Amino acid sequence: MITVHHLNNSRSQRVLWMLEELDVPYEIRFYERDPETMQAPESLKKVHPLGKSPVITDGDLVVAESGLIIDYLARTYGKDTMPPPDSGQAWLDYNYWLHYAEGSLMPPLLIRLVFEKVKTSPMPFFIKPVAKGIANKTNQSFIGPMIHTHMDFVEAHLAKNTWFLGDNLSAADFQMSFPLEASVARGIVGNNRPNITAWVERVHARPAYQRGLEKGREYDFA
Repeated sequence: MITVHHLNNSRSQRVLWMLEELDVPYEIRFYERDPETMQAPESLKKVHPLGKSPVITDGDLVVAESGLIIDYLARTYGKDTMPPPDSGQAWLDYNYWLHYAEGSLMPPLLIRLVFEKVKTSPMPFFIKPVAKGIANKTNQSFIGPMIHTHMDFVEAHLAKNTWFLGDNLSAADFQMSFPLEASVARGIVGNNRPNITAWVERVHARPAYQRGLEKGREYDFA
């Protein structure tokens, strides 16, 4: 039996969606973020030393990191289209999107989120205008253009593909779901990138996604 060590409002929701798509039996062990720090509880470190989610256990195996979990599930339990053959363009594309989601797309989104939180964090009143100015300037001149480039890149790809590897859902779609859901919810995608918006809507409409969402409980990706 697979156990998903599931943290609320986290990337582990996409693992639940994938397991539902694969129709693989699993159980969920729930963990709640600290309401003040929003960090995972210390109890997660008993599963993996970093205390991060997602983590799954499958028998004696402990598998951490979203990309590795998704690849492991695809190769161990996946149907024909989940992992492509280990050669050719489809294999390269599959691995590209698995790495791109967390390696290229998520870092600027996280930096943007940090600077947005800086503007609303408690601080002495005389420092607040300076901090807000730095945050706004950084977002406008550095982070914003970088995110704009990424969104245009993904939009162009989805203009030619229903799913990230073409006409069929694959493991790459699970990995890409979290950053794109968050980007749509936060208004980063905007109205001029209809293909990303349509892709997220297709994800949310899938019965397996809905089942995973119901089982995973709270999921505020915004």
